[in-house]
This record gives sequence, C-alpha cells and structure tokens, in this order.
Amino acid sequence: DGEVHINELKNGNTEMFWNPTSEVRRQRLKRHIVLFEEQTDFESERLWQHVTSAINKGDQHKATQEKFVLEEEQRNAARERRENGTDWKPLLFRHDTTTNEWHYKYEDLRPWDPLNDIAQFEKNGVLQTMERHLSTRMSNHKTTCINNQITRHKRSAKDCRRRKTSDQPSNHSQNTESSCSTPESVQELSDDDGEYLGFESLCAQCGKEMNHLKEIHSAVLSLQRAQQDIHR
Repeated sequence: DGEVHINELKNGNTEMFWNPTSEVRRQRLKRHIVLFEEQTDFESERLWQHVTSAINKGDQHKATQEKFVLEEEQRNAARERRENGTDWKPLLFRHDTTTNEWHYKYEDLRPWDPLNDIAQFEKNGVLQTMERHLSTRMSNHKTTCINNQITRHKRSAKDCRRRKTSDQPSNHSQNTESSCSTPESVQELSDDDGEYLGFESLCAQCGKEMNHLKEIHSAVLSLQRAQQDIHR
C-alpha cells in the first residue's frame, strides 16, 4: 500500500517505481476471507499468526524463532508418522508419481464463461464456481419435450397399425387403402423432424427460459461494453 522507489546508489537519483493511488485502490478486487475465529488450526492465517505478528512489528529475530517452532513441529509429526507406518493423506492435494509434483484436487482450468459463471468462491478449502446452468437446463428440458412427443407419436402409430390389422376382413381386401396414413415405422426424430411433423419446437417453459437467457446475454454484453468504455 505504500510508494516504492528505486534508489540509484551511484548518482543518488530516486525514481518512482510504484504508487498505489486512490484510482488503483478502487480497481482492486474485493478480498473475501474466512473469519479468524472460524478458521481451522492448519489454515495459513491462523497457523502463521505469530510469525506474521513479528514481521509486522519488525522483529526479524522473533519471526525466525516462530518459523523454526512451526517447522520443527511439522518435522516431528512426519517422523512420528513414519515410525507408526501412518500414511499422510492430504485433503486437498494429490501426488503425481510421474512428475513427483503435488496438484490441487479440485482445480478448474476451463476458461471463464461470462454467460454461465457468476462467481468463484472457496468453501472448506474447495474452490467452486457458482453457475447459472440456464442453457444446460433449457437444453435438457427441450430434449425431454421432443422425446415425449416422439413417444406419443410412436404410440399413436402402433395403435393405428393395430386398428388397421383388425379392420381387414379377409385376404381379398388387403390392398384396400387404410383410413390411417401413419407410416409403418418411425425413426428417431431430430428437432427439425419434430417441426416437420407438426410438433412445437419449444414448449412454453422452453420458450420462457430461452427468452430469459437472451435477456441475460443482452445484459452481460451491455456490461462488457460499459467496462470497455470505462477502461478507454
């Protein structure tokens, strides 16, 4: 939060390297932390509290002592586990034996989706992304509607074939046209096929959620344009 200067020892010149102005502070992301009293013993802020306090007071000797105490406790705990044959099982990290590296179990490396992702947060050490899921829910609901329409159409075709067979009095009248024009077999239908057969491509709920998604998309684009204007 303070100004940082570069001091040239040869000629005594001083150059401004960093200046956290009020504008810079306004652009900061809000920091969300777990309350100290709600933290577990092994969370960094609680675990290193004495080291941090000594650093803030400028007592390097005390900070070094506190750091040594922490590390010695960790060495003793590891020694006891080896003697007892107890495996260390991290809650949040896994060990890659190929690269001999540790990786966070819940890492999410996909790009941020401004239309679906709302916020990223941490709960019990697990990083999570709050999502809208509107598009996925709408797509699943649309698929369900189409499948239901296909099922009804197949059932109607089956009933019609059964009626056509029972209505035929003898072999002499087999060539007579049936009053039912439903084809003998119905293949799986796509969305376009459903529309061709007269089905509604979207039910009322699908249409409502589609409109909702369009509104969100429009709002996000408006926000993005406003942010670009602000940056310019």
